[in-house]
Amino acid sequence: MNLTSKWTISTIREALVTKQMSSRELTKDFYSRIERENPKLNAFLALSPERAYLQADRVDAAIARGEALSPLAGVLIAIKDVLSSTGIPTTCGSKILQNYTPPYDATAVARLESAGAVILGKTNCDEFAMGSSNENSAYGPVRNPVALNRVPGGSSGGSAAVVAAGLAVAALGTDTGGSIRQPGACCGIPALMPTYGRVSRYGLIAFASSLDRIGPLTTNVIDLAAILSVMAGYDPNDATSVSASVPDYASEARMPLPALRIGVPDEYFGDGLDPEVRSKIEAGIALLEKLGCRRVPLRMPHTDYAIATYYIVATAEASSNLARYDGVRYGLRVPGATLTEMYRKTREQGFGPEVKRRIMLGTYALSAGYYDAYYLRAQKVRALIARDFTEGFAKVDAIVTPTAPTPAFKLGERTADPLQMYLADIYTVTGSLAGIPGISVPCGKTKANLPVGLQIFAPHFAESRILQIAHSFEAAGGSSV
Repeated sequence: MNLTSKWTISTIREALVTKQMSSRELTKDFYSRIERENPKLNAFLALSPERAYLQADRVDAAIARGEALSPLAGVLIAIKDVLSSTGIPTTCGSKILQNYTPPYDATAVARLESAGAVILGKTNCDEFAMGSSNENSAYGPVRNPVALNRVPGGSSGGSAAVVAAGLAVAALGTDTGGSIRQPGACCGIPALMPTYGRVSRYGLIAFASSLDRIGPLTTNVIDLAAILSVMAGYDPNDATSVSASVPDYASEARMPLPALRIGVPDEYFGDGLDPEVRSKIEAGIALLEKLGCRRVPLRMPHTDYAIATYYIVATAEASSNLARYDGVRYGLRVPGATLTEMYRKTREQGFGPEVKRRIMLGTYALSAGYYDAYYLRAQKVRALIARDFTEGFAKVDAIVTPTAPTPAFKLGERTADPLQMYLADIYTVTGSLAGIPGISVPCGKTKANLPVGLQIFAPHFAESRILQIAHSFEAAGGSSV
């Protein structure tokens, strides 16, 4: 499979301005690619050609009138199937929403389209974004385009796969505990989780509301920055969105890298880290040192509690959020002799095993007699993990870690062992719990030619800093260290 595509935001802009290709022609070419390659990957669940061609024609008409192009004019973008989109089925990878079509667009989707982006369709994902491998989808697993017998990461595996395979120029994913960054690492592409509150969550079908975030996956860091500039900013429809000004992230990412202090926490290099991944991350840190950064050892003592904390907080919020799928208001309804029987049958048939597992875990953690012992204690530990980052950023400008402890594993390898699956997110859940921004950028490949991801964290709303570091790292050849 050809994993390269010449198309980026800048090359599309150049092709449209110089009239080498129309937006409609480019859109048609991408749909041809999708028709050819998607059966191998199972990465798209629904396509929206009518909507895409209408937008492409708008772009072409604006060019014919001599108007200045909007920031994302003609850029082909795929949307994870947990983001609402008018007229396009949105299933969350679940049977319980099999026939659901939203009546409105998520704010992030609407802002991309307002900036000229062409929405190709919806990408496959773990059911309700609950998973680390994209094997939990009710519509079958996604295959990694780098190695078809391996997972693409999860839960935004479809979004990562379509970008890595050249079936979209960019894609939106969501990240609750690593679901943008980990697929980016597995598929060998840059992937960004913004600060909590930086991008509106309006229209995102919730998994864990205090953790969920929307972010982009692309083939290069500058494109991540350009998309973030369009999506970010206050939205009155989302009470958790922040009204801080939105910089020109792409311009800031291109600025020369200053002599930054890069924190390297011991806790992210312990047992369970694959030796080849460790070697590549060390080579990546050495490259950052060559670029003028200074390595600073760090201790983040509460890191070991992050997985347990995350899987209490996230499942508790999932239990609450998914209570609405009861067969009464919308989605699947399985008839029963009584109301209680209808509830039970609908949820039994509509939800997959991983979603059921998390609902039960979360309900247990919130139940009388266990709330203080589990949920309340987890929230206190979450605060300690956030404090580790605050204290760390008092000493350094950014923190660098592996994105995942191993390269992409084989399909089916961990499905029988949920704990091993959960540990795939061991290095990403910390930043999620702390609410800070994080990015995964390609950092070489293993002997088996599997990508490795380098993760960079920075303080709240310091996306410009991690984009600047990632872009400098990318430009210096970080993807082939």
